Amino acid sequence: MITKERKAEMIKQFATSPEDTGSPGIQIAVLSERINQIAKHLQLFPKDTHSRFGLIKMVGKRRRLAGYLKKESKEQFETVNEKIKTLALSLKGIRV
Repeated sequence: MITKERKAEMIKQFATSPEDTGSPGIQIAVLSERINQIAKHLQLFPKDTHSRFGLIKMVGKRRRLAGYLKKESKEQFETVNEKIKTLALSLKGIRV
């Protein structure tokens, strides 16, 4: 589960304007964070099929949003993708 503070921090980081709270870039970033958390959970509990199905649905939703963003705004897609890769690399060594 993402905390309110973490979600607000991600919204501020990926927002295109100060009033932006739900653009595709933000949705992709929040979904990526949740996907990473559920993936860690599934490493600890490999038989949790309900979480696995939720993970599959989230990955599909993120993929559709990324395709839409790539089609609509290639440069925004590239910046979001770079930020997410940088974020993933910085969190790689953290254990939960």
